[in-house]
Amino acid sequence: MSEFLSNRVQKIKPSTTLAITAKANELKAQGIKIISMGSGEPDFDTPKNIQQAGIDAINNAQTRYTAVDGMPELKNAIISKFKRENNLDYTANEVIASSGGKQVFYNLCQAVLNTGDEVIIPAPYWVSYPDMVILAGATPVIVETGLGQDFKITPEQLENSITEKTKLFVINSPSNPTGALYSKTQLQALAKILKKHPQILIISDDIYEHIRWTGDDFVNILMANKDLKNRTIILNGVSKAYAMTGWRIGYGAGPQDIIKAMKKIQGQSTSNPCSISQMAALEALNGTQDIINIMVSAFKQRHDFITDALNAIDGVECPISQGAFYSFPRVTGLIRRLGLKDDIELSTYCLEKLNIALVPGSAFGATGYVRFSFATSMDNIQQAVKRLSKV
Repeated sequence: MSEFLSNRVQKIKPSTTLAITAKANELKAQGIKIISMGSGEPDFDTPKNIQQAGIDAINNAQTRYTAVDGMPELKNAIISKFKRENNLDYTANEVIASSGGKQVFYNLCQAVLNTGDEVIIPAPYWVSYPDMVILAGATPVIVETGLGQDFKITPEQLENSITEKTKLFVINSPSNPTGALYSKTQLQALAKILKKHPQILIISDDIYEHIRWTGDDFVNILMANKDLKNRTIILNGVSKAYAMTGWRIGYGAGPQDIIKAMKKIQGQSTSNPCSISQMAALEALNGTQDIINIMVSAFKQRHDFITDALNAIDGVECPISQGAFYSFPRVTGLIRRLGLKDDIELSTYCLEKLNIALVPGSAFGATGYVRFSFATSMDNIQQAVKRLSKV
């Protein structure tokens, strides 16, 4: 029946991370004990106060349509969050609440990109960036970074990638999949290049803003240079910081005309995000923030263990992560030792032979690497490393 499919859907690939998770769940259903280190979601429960806010919303019959771009009280909480934590000022017409951070990015691509436009995406990248660009008819321009430059794009690379067709630049810090975190100085250097090219929009994906352990204050590219405000869109959400992945609430902030266009796209696709989830997100942003420190402390402990343990395995080179909850080791030596072809075969080997679910680096535009998610228990991490060490 492929003759009925559109050209656009045949140009994109399924999400590898979701596919790995689905395969792991399939094996689990067969009674096989799988250690899942592929999924990018905290293993903590949503805090009780946030759960209760959702329950209260149901009991208070807050189950009807809301404004397409989010209920006013949630938008006010988002505005307050940006002022309180990032010293950025927005109005209600400059923010939007969506069904997850992924929808914010999708809305933006649909709202601003045309056929022939180019989007600069540093690799390793989150798996969905290029495909959402393609769905908008534009062309992803992948700029390879690597272990030698801490997985961060340099000003020279950015400058050399810009053409007259460049419409959008994507930056994600802390990064999925590498955990790399740009410093203020590094962001200022990138901003200096972008200031010379006023036709380029910028999206800063800050979804892992709160999950970091360097001790430095968080800085995104707009905080590093506020002259870029009229063409920067900030993406964030409650999924990672508050263990609310299934609630599906993301939000964005940016220039009014762009947010208005994103609202138009959302109005003709999903309409408003879930009303119950919005009330839970309101409590997440306005209520106690204790869960963040608890999770970050656990993630840091797991990070330190897995980094040392992986580096002790012959053929594995694991850099230090600065945030998020991923390790992204280079495994080319291990691939050679096992007589495998690439990171995809290694990930398949780990799933089928060792019962460990990992995501191949190729899915993120980085061959020869794999992504370990340590958003799982220390016991699972220890068991996974033990199995891998026995190879």
